[in-house]
Amino acid sequence: MKRVNFYFLAVIGVFLFSSCGKKADLATKLYAELDLNAAPNTLTEKEKQAGWQLLFDGETTNGWHGYNMQGIPDVWTVENGCIAINTQGANESQDIITDGIYRNFAFTVEFKLAQGSNSGIIFQVKEDTIYHYPYETGPEFQLIDDAGWPGKLEDWQLCGANYAMYPPTSHPSNPIGEWNRLFLVVNGNQVTQMINGVEVASYVKYSDDWVQRRNAGKWKDYPDYGKFDEGNISLQNHGTNLCFRNIKIKLL
Repeated sequence: MKRVNFYFLAVIGVFLFSSCGKKADLATKLYAELDLNAAPNTLTEKEKQAGWQLLFDGETTNGWHGYNMQGIPDVWTVENGCIAINTQGANESQDIITDGIYRNFAFTVEFKLAQGSNSGIIFQVKEDTIYHYPYETGPEFQLIDDAGWPGKLEDWQLCGANYAMYPPTSHPSNPIGEWNRLFLVVNGNQVTQMINGVEVASYVKYSDDWVQRRNAGKWKDYPDYGKFDEGNISLQNHGTNLCFRNIKIKLL
């Protein structure tokens, strides 16, 4: 009996190791499909053949609109080939979201923070007038100037975190004023977050660990947080300046 149990545990261990490896391999494989030397806001033949699509043409906000709004809020502008927040605006207001709704996908965007910037990429967003902000429904890939933020930050607020859930496991962001590449893979319940090719967070929605974190922290007061398995993707306005470009998506 002991030998049988040992064999069973060994098989389970190999399966789990293999599964984790496959998840990591998927994100690595998808990241390798990107042409890191491509001109901004373009798709190379390599990327087109791999199934990548542009979500920003570098000149207009076509394909985007304000959350629970028609058109684009005034705080957003297109300048120098990027979507930028052009005023301080109000905190936690006037986010923009994709017109499209996505379930399983790989998403990438280059971002450049300014001094004291705070923003994020929110996904699986439900657009409905019963909500005021995208973060009430969707997980957030946190983007923030860790060093320049005026005030103490918890580990789950640092750049690269799955905001208020999973702290970043590494800190590969370039200095303020330089471009960084965000990469996000949502494949079923498995979510992987990367910055500049380095994994910064990984989690499984609805796992025991995810449920415990969700119910013990900030999101316990938001009953629909993480509830939706598909939705829009949001660029967050948090009343600070930053730029986005090279926004691309691949459906899985």
